[in-house]
Amino acid sequence: MSDSRKDTSGSNQMWGGRFAEGPSAIMREINASIPFDKALWRQDIAASRAHVAMLGAQGIVSPEDAATIDGGLARIADEYERDGVPEDWDLEDIHMTVEARLTELVGPVAGRLHTARSRNDQVATDFRLWVRDANDRAIAGIDALQRALVERAEEHADSVMPGFTHLQTAQPVTLGHHLMAYYEMLRRDASRFADARDRGNESPLGAAALAGTGFPIDRDATALALGFDRPTANSLDTVSDRDFALDYLMAASQCALHLSRLAEELILWASQPFGFIRLPDSLSTGSSIMPQKKNPDAAELVRGHAGRIVGATTALMITMKGLPLAYSKDMQDDKPPVFEAAGLFDLCLAAMQGMIAGATFNTDRMRAAAGLGHATATDLADWLVRAADIPFREAHHITGAAVKLADSKGCTLEDLSLGDLQAIDLRIDDRVREVLTLDASVAARKSFGGTAPDQVRQRIADARRALGMNS
Repeated sequence: MSDSRKDTSGSNQMWGGRFAEGPSAIMREINASIPFDKALWRQDIAASRAHVAMLGAQGIVSPEDAATIDGGLARIADEYERDGVPEDWDLEDIHMTVEARLTELVGPVAGRLHTARSRNDQVATDFRLWVRDANDRAIAGIDALQRALVERAEEHADSVMPGFTHLQTAQPVTLGHHLMAYYEMLRRDASRFADARDRGNESPLGAAALAGTGFPIDRDATALALGFDRPTANSLDTVSDRDFALDYLMAASQCALHLSRLAEELILWASQPFGFIRLPDSLSTGSSIMPQKKNPDAAELVRGHAGRIVGATTALMITMKGLPLAYSKDMQDDKPPVFEAAGLFDLCLAAMQGMIAGATFNTDRMRAAAGLGHATATDLADWLVRAADIPFREAHHITGAAVKLADSKGCTLEDLSLGDLQAIDLRIDDRVREVLTLDASVAARKSFGGTAPDQVRQRIADARRALGMNS
């Protein structure tokens, strides 16, 4: 017999008497999930303690056995907290790792723990608990980033900067307005994580392998003990469902896209041609050859990590797309993409919060840039509509001629003389001067949700109330 073959003292004991020999080395390696699912140890022990407490309360196991098992599980939790989780690939996964250690501690009575449950509902319960925690971390991280954005937006409610479309100067806006745009994106993101949490907060425990159990269990009791809102309603769906993980990944992907957009803007703004921002040294790096360099590596990694998070979402979707009911071993591959994405996502939120909170904005440079590209051209067209009762399409044409003239003279629209403007259209009078400055342009955008400083401050006040921030 080769070294790779096991006798009945090996891992096949958990499969019962059906198998005459243990798994091959290849099967052992492809089948083991302990290297990654050991991350579920806290959830696994919590769910096991809730399960055995219910078994004792229902008289399915004796109170004495239930207490013995619970004490053993508590001791294992202390061990893992102190020393970490051992990796024995013969035990395959975190569930059998815990059960094997429990047997060492309390003897054969440990075998009663698995009454009325299966590894199928066990892993579904553990994974839901883990993803629920990930949703909570995401919501907290978004909240911290929103608070940083709101604080900086309030500082710069009046700070003028260029607003872009197609990365071309379009109209002047305020930096506060720009930062609050990301607050709104994150507000939607937080709602997606909250929805994902609520939708997934149902307890799989008690669905057993796929059909439920004949034991008189109390699924409501275990659901309550683990903080779930209710037990799941269909045992087949329960053990095969990974929607809760996909909900998390989809929310993380959407938010990662928003973080990536903000990261891209910070990268542009930190470049010398823009010069709008100086990122904190603690979230930047230098060059091994060019001593003058200060690279926005944290922002670049946030931008890069977005692709990996989206990739994790795609990976789980493809894993799940063709699976029949109920459980298939393909679903063992559900956890690595979620664990990876969650780790990256938590880092991205923390890094972005640090960059926004610690950034120094060069508002003089922003204001100067806002004056380029004839950013007040729309204000001239709007003035022609209001003051001279000219249809907007005609006003647009007149303004285009003024822009062309300013370009030929190498000046801004504001610098054109009244004579220059009247040579284009005699209906223009000196009142036009009131609308061609940057501050006038920004102040005029006072429609709800606009960039006028008063509107920006109102949105900031709304955000402060929503976030529970002090006024």
